[in-house]
Amino acid sequence: MLKTRSNFLSALLMAALLVTATVLHVGDADAGDSYAKQKVVYHINYDNPKKQAGALRNIQNHINAVGAENLEIKVVLHGNGLALLLDPDSLEKLKKFKQANADEKMTAKIDGLKAQGVSFNVCANTVKGRKVDLENDLYNVDQDDIVPSGVAEVAKLQQQGYAYIKP
Repeated sequence: MLKTRSNFLSALLMAALLVTATVLHVGDADAGDSYAKQKVVYHINYDNPKKQAGALRNIQNHINAVGAENLEIKVVLHGNGLALLLDPDSLEKLKKFKQANADEKMTAKIDGLKAQGVSFNVCANTVKGRKVDLENDLYNVDQDDIVPSGVAEVAKLQQQGYAYIKP
């Protein structure tokens, strides 16, 4: 009986050690260890500041999980989505926008994402149609960030193998 109890306790101890080792190994895994390289397009065409902030959190969480070195992320903005980069001081003159969300908190998040390799692409049709001045109305946007059409850019990126996400 003593031998059986000893064998049972030994087996129980071994099982506990195995579970502990497995949990520790999983917890120590680097972000990039479990994911292959990814190409992703995030599509933003809405102006709700809470949803836009949520989209930026999703992007940061994505980077945290996969690793910036394993990701190529493009954010495509068109229509009301330009509110993400619209300077609040420009809202009064640009009557076709209801929101201007590029406040200090939002621009800090944008800068943080850009520093990790995220690119923000802006629709030329929206810029032209809503009479947006790139230099004065949008935060940190230059000519290289402009794409001919937001929806056409999303489709092009999908054809190039980018996964589509609309947060």
